[in-house]
Amino acid sequence: MYTLPKIERFNQTVRSKYPIYNSIFITLPFDAIDNTGVLLPLFSEVCENGFRNKWSPKQIVDFFADKYLDKATESQKIDLMFRFIQYVERQIVLFDAIEDAAFPIVNNMEGRGSLRAIKERTEAASKRDELKEFLERFNVRTVLTAHPTQFYPGSVLGIITDLTEAIRHNDLIKIEQLLAQLGKTPFIKKEKPTPFDEAVSLIWYLENVFYPTIGEMMQYLQWHIFEGNTIENPIVDLGFWPGGDRDGNPFVTPEITEKVAKRLRTSIMKCYYFDIRSLKRKLTFEEVDTIIADLEYKLYRSVFYSQGDIYIRLEELKNELTRVRQIVIEKHQSLYLNEINLLLQKVTQFGFHFASLDIRQNSKIHNQVFDDILSFLKREKAVYFPEQYDAMSEVEKIAVLSDLEYNISEHFFSNETTLSTLETIKLMREIQNDNGERGCNRYIISNNESALHVIQTFTMLRLMGWENPTVDIIPLFESVDDLQKAHTIMAQLYQNERYRLHLKERKNKQTVMLGFSDGTKDGGYLMANWSIFKAKERITQVSREYGVKVIFFDGRGGPPARGGGKTHQFYASLGSTIENEAIQITIQGQTISSNFGTQDSCRYNLENLLSAGVSNAIFTNNDNNLSESEKAILNTLAELGYQKYTDFKNHPKFIPYLEQISTLPYYAKTNIGSRPAKRNSDDQLNFADLRAIPFVGSWSQLKQNVPGFFGVGTALKHFEETNAWQAVQDMYHHSLFFRTLLENTMMSLAKCNFELTAYLKDDPEFGAFWQIIFEEYQETKRLLLKIAGHTELMQNYPDGKASIAMREQIVLPLLTIQQYALSQINALKKEASPDKNVIGVYEKLVTRSLFGNTNASRNSA
Repeated sequence: MYTLPKIERFNQTVRSKYPIYNSIFITLPFDAIDNTGVLLPLFSEVCENGFRNKWSPKQIVDFFADKYLDKATESQKIDLMFRFIQYVERQIVLFDAIEDAAFPIVNNMEGRGSLRAIKERTEAASKRDELKEFLERFNVRTVLTAHPTQFYPGSVLGIITDLTEAIRHNDLIKIEQLLAQLGKTPFIKKEKPTPFDEAVSLIWYLENVFYPTIGEMMQYLQWHIFEGNTIENPIVDLGFWPGGDRDGNPFVTPEITEKVAKRLRTSIMKCYYFDIRSLKRKLTFEEVDTIIADLEYKLYRSVFYSQGDIYIRLEELKNELTRVRQIVIEKHQSLYLNEINLLLQKVTQFGFHFASLDIRQNSKIHNQVFDDILSFLKREKAVYFPEQYDAMSEVEKIAVLSDLEYNISEHFFSNETTLSTLETIKLMREIQNDNGERGCNRYIISNNESALHVIQTFTMLRLMGWENPTVDIIPLFESVDDLQKAHTIMAQLYQNERYRLHLKERKNKQTVMLGFSDGTKDGGYLMANWSIFKAKERITQVSREYGVKVIFFDGRGGPPARGGGKTHQFYASLGSTIENEAIQITIQGQTISSNFGTQDSCRYNLENLLSAGVSNAIFTNNDNNLSESEKAILNTLAELGYQKYTDFKNHPKFIPYLEQISTLPYYAKTNIGSRPAKRNSDDQLNFADLRAIPFVGSWSQLKQNVPGFFGVGTALKHFEETNAWQAVQDMYHHSLFFRTLLENTMMSLAKCNFELTAYLKDDPEFGAFWQIIFEEYQETKRLLLKIAGHTELMQNYPDGKASIAMREQIVLPLLTIQQYALSQINALKKEASPDKNVIGVYEKLVTRSLFGNTNASRNSA
């Protein structure tokens, strides 16, 4: 049967259904919703026409009030705007659910990038053995983080899940009930979540989405690639940051880490318990029934009656299930063997850890802790330590620390930061004892600027009595400067005899993390992406020289401005000059719910990532490798983009614009995450300490998406003006890496709407600055359309473009309200005696609109 094009499938299953289900809202018996539901479409139409006619948000709101409201006071207008926000928030949830329900229809689940396609492609090329060998050492690791880019409370996420299922079955009665429930469910968290709250929220995804999805994927590989044998390599692996990520979050304590580790363990054991209960109903025959009953009892006690006690060990669980498997094969004609194999594969896959709890801390904190430790060693003269240490060179300090032998695990440090850091190291060993080594075996050093920072961490582990730490120490390189010298730092580490012995114990594997988010914030889109690419090449080269297998771990957000976008396409494009031992990425905020929130989308995206690794390793034939001339072009583009972005960032109105025109100051006022919006506590905005999420998010709220495109147009224009355009044109057609880079920028541009802020071009303070942004946007758009040969953005992804357009249409009233409130705040603050209460009301409007705007965008920018 003929399959409709993707855009037609989207139109049938999403575009046509949304207005039908949305109309149900108007019939629901809520206070004032009838009036709101009638007025909102009128307001939306006024917004569209107003922006088309270059009106300001204030003009739009005033015109709407004059035409449709009967002599409304400002207070009445504000009240209606709050109701609009509440209504639109629920429209966004409805649209999310409709898209989620349509996902397996719009996307070909068995097409290119699927496990089935991998299997068929390798068999057609007679590369089945090569694929098996690759899968025995390769893995995809998705690391769930609690970075605050998802504003739905758990109750709303539950409604989305149920609504998705009801829409999938076109159950109108159930849909109406759920929409009624949605209308009465609060969207705002009254209290800031703790790191443990964040962990519990994400564990829901582990239990309900990742556990069944990864289990089924591994079973498919087990039967179709590994001849029915249990796969020991965790091909699809999970990491976890809530409760372990301390960087700039004072609320993550050793106590929280311990609670999260226990929760992860009990959660996976609970999953096993329910699977065992299911098996118990099937394995009712002699000998195996008693084994299963015993396992059920021990798991039940470990999960529901335990205060941290474990009544069964992992090896016992695996051995008993293996015994059951053998008995069923030998005595019971292999009845229900598939179900037994699936559970055994899950136990091998997830162990008692479920997801590996990563520890992360900033190198600046480590410096403070280490100073405290060294002061103790000098003061107590417990071990010889050179008095002139502080004046030594980095190489000399590394030599001293490498030879340092002492145990400080029993010493009490009064400094709270030191105590917490050392307690965390101690706790890592305890977690490994209860959850297995994979429970907590990675220590990430953010803001890593030197080899000394890695050796400091390694030394702290040893000083805590851990002579051969079963821990991977992972430097995180984020700024452009750090990325450029990362390979030199890694060479220093590989040359250190003590550290090399440690790597030998870790199977000569070294994980290196690279931060897209902060890299983009620091150096702009082109320079960040190109610096990370070059860093990967250089680190690969130096690691291969020293016989070390390097594994790259990418800190990526949802939007292209933070390393997101078409992620699987990016990894398939890297070529053989970059080590392909694993694909490891952070997934966060609404990227978790949008890309991995249902079993269909989770399977689709995990399989695509796995396929990208396979494609790059087995089928590229070096076709994706960049030539020296192409690298020279990319280097020029990155330098030109970096200069343009740096000049922009240094503009005297850059910080004032973000503070006064954007929502940046309002992120800290929302109860969306446990960690502060800045790493420091100063009142004054310090760009260096500003986190990437509110930075990128603020530009997204303005619909300007600067971090995703600024500098790209200027860089491309240079080649146009110097008659060298053909070179970049050819590279666009030849290089998948370059094409993916520019297509992600097109996605950022597609989500821009400069009509929203066009009123600023006449602003006496910010008019010229706004014009700089707008001109770069226009130039980037013009040249990207030229290089792609398109007439409109995302022309080759019509379904993605249609989804963005529908979301932008839904959210336009919120954007208008937000800009209206911001302009009113700025006007009031210029008055001689501004009314702080009125300003407070407008600020609440800004904050409330911020939630819906972000959720509607799903990947923000």
